[in-house]
Amino acid sequence: MAQLAAWFPWVGILSFKSCMKRIVVIVILLVSLFATRCDVVNAQDVCSSTDPCSGKSGDDAVSCYQKVVDSCKNTKETLSSQINFLNSQIQLTTFQIQSIKQLITNLSAEIDQLAQEVTILETKLTKQTELVAERVPASYKEYVISSNVTSVLFSKNIGDLVSRIQYIKKVQQQDLKLFVQYKATQNNYVERKNQREDKKLKQQQAQKDLEQKNIQLAQQKQAKDSLLAQTKGQESTYQSLLADAKAKLAGFASFADSQGAGLLSGQTHCDDWGCYYNQRDSQWGNALINGQGSGCVGACSISRVGCLITSIAMVASHLGHREILPSDIAFSSPDNFSVGTAMLKRGTIYVKGLAITRTGTTLSQEAVKNGPVIVGVYYGPFGTHFVVIKSYTNGKYIMNDPYTENGHDVPFLDHYSIGQVFEVDRVSI
Repeated sequence: MAQLAAWFPWVGILSFKSCMKRIVVIVILLVSLFATRCDVVNAQDVCSSTDPCSGKSGDDAVSCYQKVVDSCKNTKETLSSQINFLNSQIQLTTFQIQSIKQLITNLSAEIDQLAQEVTILETKLTKQTELVAERVPASYKEYVISSNVTSVLFSKNIGDLVSRIQYIKKVQQQDLKLFVQYKATQNNYVERKNQREDKKLKQQQAQKDLEQKNIQLAQQKQAKDSLLAQTKGQESTYQSLLADAKAKLAGFASFADSQGAGLLSGQTHCDDWGCYYNQRDSQWGNALINGQGSGCVGACSISRVGCLITSIAMVASHLGHREILPSDIAFSSPDNFSVGTAMLKRGTIYVKGLAITRTGTTLSQEAVKNGPVIVGVYYGPFGTHFVVIKSYTNGKYIMNDPYTENGHDVPFLDHYSIGQVFEVDRVSI
């Protein structure tokens, strides 16, 4: 290379440039890897901290806690990290409530100020309207009397004629000035009224936001209390419950994902028995169960992992409670779900003030004669699914399948087998 460079100097230059490019690329990669590693470490530090935004207030606190919640929503593998996450959610909502309250106070002051301005302008406009109403007829008369022809006829001399013409112009200028002032006051009055109405609408929306945030805060505090009650503050208990909930949710997700179907419309069907609901119905299919955007090998939406809650809603309708929809169960108290996941607890849950109890039973003709049962079935190597067996007719179990399109009044054995059944539950209200 040295000899070649001696004969052709540009070869050495090209080699040097190529080497420098490689060095630059390596440096960039190292910096990127270091920065990524720092981000991971910082995220871990933030999520393990009891209060990473301590000392901040106002918008700074809202911004800080929002970043913490966004960074830590998927790092809840320990009880302490889950508690820290819930505490950050509570703090975020608390500061958001304070901001909304301040906004409402500021809007109230602005509305009061605008109301005073509107009153003053209204009084001024009334007076100017009266003045304009008086001036228009008077100006018309003066115009007729002082018209060019009349002025010429009744003028004593040229000086008198000039004076009359100047008078007419002065009157016209005064009238124009009055009219301009009137229009300005009118426009100002309308503008202030519109501003006041706009502030009122913003205040009404802020009031609604405040009510929603107060509900959200109560739910977040309830979720924390529920988590502590379920785990009794023990990491081992938390890990056991979390693993069980994740396994069940993964089974639901595996079943849904293996079917490869999207949302549906017009699925609800009600008759004398009750109502058929489909978990993939567009009315609620994309809704998140217990607000969980992850933890179900993806999003914990009703369409993916809502077979159980949809089945419970169907049985509730049979028992006379058609006001209970799948979405109502999905949005119900965090106490109804296992350790902050999208998995319903077995036993008693509370939805819209109703106690809904799920207890184990067996699948038999006699059991079904006493009312519908919810049946869990294995599907494929990993999938699990829940359906409602509503009757035993002509030697067949008839079911409502919450996943199959228009899956009401379908023979159970057309899709599943008795050997696939792993759980049978009866629901009482």
